[in-house]
Amino acid sequence: MEYFLSIDQGTTSTRCILFDQDGNIKNSHQIELTQYFPDNKSVEHDPIEIVNSVNTSLTKVIENIEFQNIKSIGITNQRETTLAWSRSTGKPFCNAIVWQDTRTQDICNELLTNSKLKPLFEKSGLPVATYFSLSKILWFIRNIPEVQKRLNDDVCFGTVDSWLIYNLTGNFCTDVTNASRTLLFNLYDMEWSQEILDEVGIPINSLPKVKPSLSNFGEMKDIIKGVPVTTVLGDQQAALFGQNCMTKGDVKNTYGTGCFALTNTGDEIIKSKNGLLTTIAYQVDGEDPVYALEGSVPIAGAAVQWLRDNLNIIEKSEDIESLAMQEKDNGDVYFVPAFSGLFSPHWDELARGSIFGLTRFSNKSHIARAVLESVAFQTYELLESMQKDLNMEFESVKVDGGMVNNNLLMQFQSDILDKTILSQDINEITSLGAGAASYIYANGYPIEKMNDYISSSKSWSPNVTNDYRNKLLISWNKAIEKSKNWL
Repeated sequence: MEYFLSIDQGTTSTRCILFDQDGNIKNSHQIELTQYFPDNKSVEHDPIEIVNSVNTSLTKVIENIEFQNIKSIGITNQRETTLAWSRSTGKPFCNAIVWQDTRTQDICNELLTNSKLKPLFEKSGLPVATYFSLSKILWFIRNIPEVQKRLNDDVCFGTVDSWLIYNLTGNFCTDVTNASRTLLFNLYDMEWSQEILDEVGIPINSLPKVKPSLSNFGEMKDIIKGVPVTTVLGDQQAALFGQNCMTKGDVKNTYGTGCFALTNTGDEIIKSKNGLLTTIAYQVDGEDPVYALEGSVPIAGAAVQWLRDNLNIIEKSEDIESLAMQEKDNGDVYFVPAFSGLFSPHWDELARGSIFGLTRFSNKSHIARAVLESVAFQTYELLESMQKDLNMEFESVKVDGGMVNNNLLMQFQSDILDKTILSQDINEITSLGAGAASYIYANGYPIEKMNDYISSSKSWSPNVTNDYRNKLLISWNKAIEKSKNWL
């Protein structure tokens, strides 16, 4: 029996999963990651804690397994989170700036005033926003003295995948999916934009080499020494791959810390007219890249954590479903989780989290239901935008992520979308996508083999009237508009 490994380094935890050659989970280990909030704009991670969590999880997950039977490793990671470290010592200069962080808004405002950059950014497929890596890199350069001092000869900037590859294999590289989330990568030339780098003062040698997603990133140098890392995919692209969305128009939505919907657009770079991002879905070494449209919502599962940790309304995240079911509907309460502003399709960094419709009748069950429903409403906005950009209707949506276990949410999602929702037997789709991709590439199999690893397990069909659906959407749209431009 052969095995493949997946390293899934996410926003709130690190998970390593060992799969057998048929895609069955043989072992897994997960470690929660500390979240640092220095102020009301900042979200940070400790780079050393990230590496240690990966090493510990790897060690645990391969117990009692012969190393020679592990064929390959795939890495999938939280995207846009950005680090700066020393090439000579391998030590980070400071904490990582997480994708949810908004401290760099002034830098983004400055970039928006530069007329030279506008046409260059358009080739990146992304809007200027604190979400992406560029403004974080500029913040490091301007605020960390050691980065300023050693910028031209000893500084490495990278996303989490680059940091892990550097520590696990000794190589300084990234893949095209992560590079496409930086605002520094040209989707048409498939390389770093030298023009942007020159304009903003970032040395190109401080950035990692960009490789296809399915290619050889190097061999492990310590734990499971010699096993090759043969796939790197940003987490949402890994989920797209894991859902076998290999055909143009295939769409998936992942419910995690945030909520992310992607649809495969094939070899076509589609510029969104409805607030979506153009990104790279994946690239196999020696082949042309496959592109995607993406809608991003920063707060989904994180809103449930907020109820648990900040308001203490629930003890465990799983308790939200039973609490919400104590009421038959939301009591006309609507929750807009714009804690870091609104992403797709609104892109309003000045919006803030809001609760609307409260009366003396409202209770914690209404609020719990409103939090769950906010995830479905936001997903509705993403898929509506995708359908407009592609000029097509989706018949169904493939779903994955921790919140798929919430039956109330999935049924409401089907109701509000008026579409069938499909989940898979295995819920760890992101990990499966990266791991199976690594095994497929290592063995020289065609990517169509991904179909062998998944099977549908559950579906939800719409069960409300159009009038009721429209009434809810009208109220949601009112809530969204009122949350905008708060700052």
